[in-house]
Amino acid sequence: MNVKTVVVIPSRYGSTRFDGKPLVAIAGKPMIQWVYERAQQAGHITDVVVATDDDRIVEAVSAFGGQVVLTSDRCRSGTDRVAETADIMQLEDTDIVVNLQGDQPLINPECLNQVVAPFRNDKTVKMSTLAFRIAERREITDPKDVKVTFDNNFDALYFSRSPIPCGRDGDENFGSYKHLGVYAYTKGFLNLFAKLPAGRLENIEKLEQLRAMEHGHRIRVVITDHDSPEVDLPIDISRIERRLASQ
Repeated sequence: MNVKTVVVIPSRYGSTRFDGKPLVAIAGKPMIQWVYERAQQAGHITDVVVATDDDRIVEAVSAFGGQVVLTSDRCRSGTDRVAETADIMQLEDTDIVVNLQGDQPLINPECLNQVVAPFRNDKTVKMSTLAFRIAERREITDPKDVKVTFDNNFDALYFSRSPIPCGRDGDENFGSYKHLGVYAYTKGFLNLFAKLPAGRLENIEKLEQLRAMEHGHRIRVVITDHDSPEVDLPIDISRIERRLASQ
């Protein structure tokens, strides 16, 4: 059976903290173009597509030759937009859908290969995500950086904006892992996930992935050596451009 692996980049223009973020220029190119072109470099990807409900983003993606899908404006989250796009593309339930955030212009293409690897090695996996061992100490306590802990099989135990695990005696040498906003699902599970009601923990932490866990579904965590800093605010642009220049 020929299973497709499709990267969908959900992208919306409006943002309470950074309006028009997908189209902001980074080193001369719109941010969404950096993300799209890096995704195209991954080795096991069938298609890359931007999913949006905004004509300005459609126009920008079309201008650099990217594939774009216009979704409805009723999607409550990026996951809903990804699920709608998978339906529009008529993907099969066994196909793999990668949800890549449009604010990660430094995403390493190898990360996309890594996040889909569990589906080839374990047929019970329905959802996976990435984690990176924290190198900057401030990220352990910064609520903006989501932490994840996992069991011996690398299935997630919990995601939190607080430090997890938290050393009782002040020890911090055990290693903490930051969650990177890249997910992969079978298309069948993505449809199920998008229909699940929001969870109590999800509403407390404001972390959508907790919904799957609260309803009893496993999330396989893949450890990557590649960090992928996000652009949250305009002040982040100069930091990203310095990283790009050093590469």
